[in-house]
Amino acid sequence: MTQLIAHYTVAGYAAFKTAFDADAEDRGNNGLSLLQLWRESDQSAWALFQVGDAVAARAYLEGAAGVFNSQAGVSATEFHFVETA
Repeated sequence: MTQLIAHYTVAGYAAFKTAFDADAEDRGNNGLSLLQLWRESDQSAWALFQVGDAVAARAYLEGAAGVFNSQAGVSATEFHFVETA
């Protein structure tokens, strides 16, 4: 089972969360299903996704996610694809 751990550095959590919720369908269409979202601070959030299609998920993160990032005030991201050991 492949999962994705994502860290987002954001300008403000409220704007990020609004854009994040609005992006759910696009993420889902690209192989990512949200399992958990954590707020670390007003400038930091973490997400855990189930990955249904790793190729589509990687393509989304390298391309279309840029639109989400600009709308959500994301200044930096870090993604880790991991598998259950």
